Amino acid sequence: MQSEKIIIVNENDEEIGFKNRDRIKRNDIYRVSALWIENSQEKVLMAQRSFKKKNSPGKWGPAVAGTIKKGEDHDSNIYQEAEDEIGLKDQIFDKAHKTKTIGSHKFFCQWYYLKIDKDIDYFKIQEEEVEAIKWIKKTDLEKELKSNPDKFLVSMAATLRKFKKFEK
Repeated sequence: MQSEKIIIVNENDEEIGFKNRDRIKRNDIYRVSALWIENSQEKVLMAQRSFKKKNSPGKWGPAVAGTIKKGEDHDSNIYQEAEDEIGLKDQIFDKAHKTKTIGSHKFFCQWYYLKIDKDIDYFKIQEEEVEAIKWIKKTDLEKELKSNPDKFLVSMAATLRKFKKFEK
């Protein structure tokens, strides 16, 4: 199976080329889309990455996230990823903020937001990508991020702070 072509960008998020996913290096910068989902009970939908993932296996992060591939933009990517990863379709996401992450990976992330009241059984996870999902109260998430930060993607504390300010 041929590796997917990932869009590579410069420090200003300008497209400069493509690379096979398996050839991405530490200094490459790419684009990601992510979806933050909340419900009316002040809970956030979290997804645990599959333990089979190469990067950050088993870590908890946003409900949906995906790397932008050749021929995609942020919008097309996030709607496809939401349907593929958690079975979410026929929803309209609000475009939120864009972040830049510099760590073991470098990427620009376009965030999206959705407020929806659905039981956990409503969602259908894609097992190759997602190990588990759960609703968690924002206050409990804050405590968990402080006491067990290694369970989460490194960007989760900053992401929670950003979305505490994002009201719909």
